[in-house]
Amino acid sequence: MSDTKTIKVTLVKSLIGRIESHRACARGLGLKKINQTVEVIDTPANRGMINKISYLVKFEG
Repeated sequence: MSDTKTIKVTLVKSLIGRIESHRACARGLGLKKINQTVEVIDTPANRGMINKISYLVKFEG
């Protein structure tokens, strides 16, 4: 499992007042609170969610 690439994603802006599909992407990545950081596996699906809400998150990996 150590060969699996991961991306660190941090929610930096509030989800209040955002489009429901963007809120769903944040929930899908496991983000609930501002400044919460999660590590997700680097898959095309996760990359797509990160790209969709790139204005709400900071990511590295």
